[in-house]
Amino acid sequence: MEKININELTFEELEKFIEELGEKKFHARQIFKWIHREKVLDFDQMTDISKALREKLRERTYILELKVLECQVSKKDGTMKFLIELPDHNAIESVLMKYNHGNTICVSSQVGCKMGCKFCASTKEGFVRSLLASEIEGQLLTVERYSGEKISNIVYMGIGEPLDNYDNVIKSIRQINYPLGLNIGARHISLSTCGLVPNIYRLAEENIQCTLSISLHATTDKKRRETMPIANKYTIKEILDACKEYIRLTGRRISFEYALIYGQNDSREDALALAKLLRGMIAHVNLIPVNEIKNGIYKKAPEKNIENFMNTLNSCGVVTTVRRELGSDIDAACGQLRKKYIDKTDQFEGKKYTKSEE
Repeated sequence: MEKININELTFEELEKFIEELGEKKFHARQIFKWIHREKVLDFDQMTDISKALREKLRERTYILELKVLECQVSKKDGTMKFLIELPDHNAIESVLMKYNHGNTICVSSQVGCKMGCKFCASTKEGFVRSLLASEIEGQLLTVERYSGEKISNIVYMGIGEPLDNYDNVIKSIRQINYPLGLNIGARHISLSTCGLVPNIYRLAEENIQCTLSISLHATTDKKRRETMPIANKYTIKEILDACKEYIRLTGRRISFEYALIYGQNDSREDALALAKLLRGMIAHVNLIPVNEIKNGIYKKAPEKNIENFMNTLNSCGVVTTVRRELGSDIDAACGQLRKKYIDKTDQFEGKKYTKSEE
């Protein structure tokens, strides 16, 4: 009999499973708290349930354990970049960032990425598979165990496109949000997408009060297609229409991510065009100095260009900030640490890993 990944069960599924074992379902509360709040990796650590029940759990289930392969720590600001191994030996990245208001983790939602954005290292080795909900939440549990730090905020902005792994991402948010578990409020969770329009509409209907971030990075469809293949499928107008519906249904402000690329999208004209696009929306613009990835062709905009771009948007009434650069002395750009690991171990040459056929 194949064992069940117990971390993957929702509380309601766990109650049903406990009853199927011939036990009282109130034990589900105890077990759920041990796994998701106390982060135990051994059933024997569940000291308030009987030895007989622990043995039943051991026979039928296992507790998901992710392994830290490497952890880089910034000497500048304490940012911690994790390379984490999944049970099938694939590797993903998570980043722990420390702010005055608390600790934020950036989690991956897929192994690799299909989206092909030209300025992102996450796409360089192709797409392998989507993560389970338990593997997404497992990044929080693993990083908290390793670092001893309490995480208070989550951004779905690591490797992968969250809305391309819709069901597992939504399930992971509900698990992370569940009162008996990590109990992190949805307003402390941000989800970033390059603009999968149908799933933006789906997300609006979920009644989850998370913050939606749109990776826009250009003000015209023509310019966006030069760096983001998804622009061949969905226009900026279609994305903004979906955003307006999200705002209408949730009342939540949307954050627009805009990676400033020198000579590509960092002019005053680009700033004015962006302000025009967002006029009348409850929106915030987060300017991102683009990470210069190895063998990449895109260069970071000069500080003067970034400041002028921000000032132009703010003068037009669009609240704009520049993302604080953390971990600049480590492999902080999304996908870089994983790519180095792949290059070093030849993972895709028949040893451990298999590229997706999708």
